[in-house]
Amino acid sequence: MMKTFTAALALVLSAATAGADPAGLRPTKIDMPHHGHRTGMAIWYPNGGGGDRTIFAENGVFQGIDAAIWADIAPGKHPVVLFSHGMGGSYRAQSWLAAGLAERGAIVLAVNHPNSTWTDFDMSKGVRHWTRAQDLTTALDAVIADPAFADHLDLSRVMAAGFSFGGWTALSLGGIRGNHAGIVARCRENTDALEACDMLLSPRVNVQGIDSEIWNADYSDARVRHVVAIDPGLVWGLEAADVAGLVPTTTLIGFGSGADRMLATDFDTSGLATLMPAAHKRNFDPAFHFTAMPLCKPEGAAILEAERDDPVCTDPEGTDRAAIHGAIIDLLAKELGL
Repeated sequence: MMKTFTAALALVLSAATAGADPAGLRPTKIDMPHHGHRTGMAIWYPNGGGGDRTIFAENGVFQGIDAAIWADIAPGKHPVVLFSHGMGGSYRAQSWLAAGLAERGAIVLAVNHPNSTWTDFDMSKGVRHWTRAQDLTTALDAVIADPAFADHLDLSRVMAAGFSFGGWTALSLGGIRGNHAGIVARCRENTDALEACDMLLSPRVNVQGIDSEIWNADYSDARVRHVVAIDPGLVWGLEAADVAGLVPTTTLIGFGSGADRMLATDFDTSGLATLMPAAHKRNFDPAFHFTAMPLCKPEGAAILEAERDDPVCTDPEGTDRAAIHGAIIDLLAKELGL
């Protein structure tokens, strides 16, 4: 009898979840004065009803996300997440995370960072990490000024989150500072081992020629109370003074071990984790850096192999990408009290 009841309850809950409204989504554009032009932004939020159902961010390689375009905003105040994509990504790349958090009750602001999206890529400008923090501060200002959202923002619960280079953006918004001399020295010592160091030191990008005062300045946003950095970049060459201003509620998420762990984003080997003993740390293994990308379609790997762009879809053996995505959503939602 108990087993029958439990099975029936599971079916009811499953059906309710399947029929639940998807997250609301409002794609828009906002002015970015520090770039001198506008850029795209996606606002994900709890669905209050209505909207046009669509599959967002789907293509031949990646599965899309169910969304309700221009749905009403659910009543009440909701925590805010400022999300930053990786170098060469876009606000579409981690839509699984933005939509998942919005379904749990958060408002998520994700921008296309100028000069570092897959359609607008210039490494020599994109490496200017401070502009990305400015992008998300500007986005938050814009949404606070928007009458449609102003009364729905719980500004006592603002989280900065990001993946890869976006993970550094999240840390920067939370109070960490760059160490120009440190990253240049580590790149010169480990050019062959640290991914992208050869590009960073190249004459075209010339990271060593960037003004160190600008690189090392404080780009934090005092409204940010939580930080989640998912396999973050620029984690080498830091010192204790560089992390002294970081908000205490910080989480570092890593992927993989051994050969599957990307060295450039390895916050353990780089020493960053040691500098942040109070931070919550979570490593998913088996996994690798691109496990944070969307779920791939069955033919996705073959398409990327033909374009010489895999292993974005080819996780290490035993990886459950969908389960890892769900665990990350749960982790962030719990941090926000959802």
